[in-house]
Amino acid sequence: MAGVLRDLETSGLGGKEKVLFRFVDKVNHNSHRIAAEDMALLRAAGFTDEAIYYALTVCALFNFYNRWIDASGVHALSDEAHRMGGRRSAATGYVRK
Repeated sequence: MAGVLRDLETSGLGGKEKVLFRFVDKVNHNSHRIAAEDMALLRAAGFTDEAIYYALTVCALFNFYNRWIDASGVHALSDEAHRMGGRRSAATGYVRK
């Protein structure tokens, strides 16, 4: 994981995942420049329209949440709270029953 954060291109991720992460980076920093060619690269890597939709949606929601939290003054979770949430999600998934 740290390798991906440090440098996507030299990280251990496979080519397909790198295509997706390059797209996500563009969504986060240059979304107004997304073009048909970007979608074509994703599809050529094997991503479906549904997977592309979910990637866009996750990016958009995280951007919204981060801006809302920053502007509203909500305090960030502690590192321990993030670890607990990660363990819970790993054990039960994102859907709460």
